[in-house]
Amino acid sequence: MSLLSVSGLGKSYRSYRSEWLRFARWLYLPVKPSTESWIIRHINFSIEPGEAIGIVGQNGAGKSTLLKMITGTLQPSEGTVTCNGRIAAILELGMGFNPELTGRQNAYHAAGLMGFSNEQIDSVIDWIDNFAEIGTYFDAPVRTYSSGMQMRVAFAVATAFRPEILIIDEALSVGDGYFQHKSFDRIREFQQQGTTLLIVSHDRSAIQALCSRAVLLDKGTIIKDGNPEEVMDFYNALIAEKEGVCVTVQQLDDGRVQTRSGSGEASILAVNVHNSADQPAEFIRVGESASLRIKVAVSVALPELVVGYMIKDRLGQSVYGTNTHHLGCKLEALEADTEIEYRFNFAMNLGVGSYSVAVALHTADTHLAKNYEWRDLATVFNVVNMDREEFVGLIWMPPKVELVR
Repeated sequence: MSLLSVSGLGKSYRSYRSEWLRFARWLYLPVKPSTESWIIRHINFSIEPGEAIGIVGQNGAGKSTLLKMITGTLQPSEGTVTCNGRIAAILELGMGFNPELTGRQNAYHAAGLMGFSNEQIDSVIDWIDNFAEIGTYFDAPVRTYSSGMQMRVAFAVATAFRPEILIIDEALSVGDGYFQHKSFDRIREFQQQGTTLLIVSHDRSAIQALCSRAVLLDKGTIIKDGNPEEVMDFYNALIAEKEGVCVTVQQLDDGRVQTRSGSGEASILAVNVHNSADQPAEFIRVGESASLRIKVAVSVALPELVVGYMIKDRLGQSVYGTNTHHLGCKLEALEADTEIEYRFNFAMNLGVGSYSVAVALHTADTHLAKNYEWRDLATVFNVVNMDREEFVGLIWMPPKVELVR
């Protein structure tokens, strides 16, 4: 049995010519609204125990509306939400907090609304205080808090007791890096214990590090549901989509899904990694001199062309990326029917593993300005350790050891 099931879910906002007509609609009389705006509609998905699901989409796609209906703080206009476990949610920073009450008092109030008794809250209040780490402010009015301090208390209260489902809406993007790491450790602890995670975030690394599945919302409907890397690649192409830009998805011979987008004024002809012997190579040694070669065709005259690349690990998480704009090497005033090969030379100071390269042709500093072509999985290579000391991790950065007595 699914832990959470969403069926035919939709939310609309209606206006009527008079409040009497609105009241008549509440009594289920057949009254038509003067205007009706659907925020989300026809949402269907289910979540199994222990899954970690990322909800992604552009601003206004309906992500927060969906989460509010799942948690019950917003009633759907159609469809149903069936939940077979306790939900803990962080939807908005300090939502439900009384600014005149202290953090401690708000913790008791919020946990009480979640269904816990005073005795249960007494048993964890010191943990909440210690986890939030806001010191004497815990007994000061919330109106004196920064947004980061509110997030600390809200997260500590929501995670004081392990829920069956933990829902987080962008809250972890606020606050300092230390507390973000601490929060992610707490989430992973819950995942290991079987908690289901539902998280909204624009942070690709967070989605791919925490989630086993991602759902992409666009204009109030689900347009993709699947592997986080594939969904995030498609989302990346979607946010660059403008008039005249085409987004395509195709399955490669190895079964992986490649996403491409762009307007086509410039296109990628070939992408290869060369080793120190100047040969195309599938395997590169740790620390070996390497060259990423990108061959580009320009079909029409362009005012400028920027070429960028991103190296990603086998989980699709970004390892290193740059482009010719940031390197001070962008080309200007290119003529039509021109072919150019870019060579990025570097030492392969990566850890052992399989890596892929995404390539983008654009203007300015990112492909969001003018996207000629963006291609994920443009090439794949493997790093092997044949003559270096043993080490673990994604990068090779050998230290020099000194002993001081």
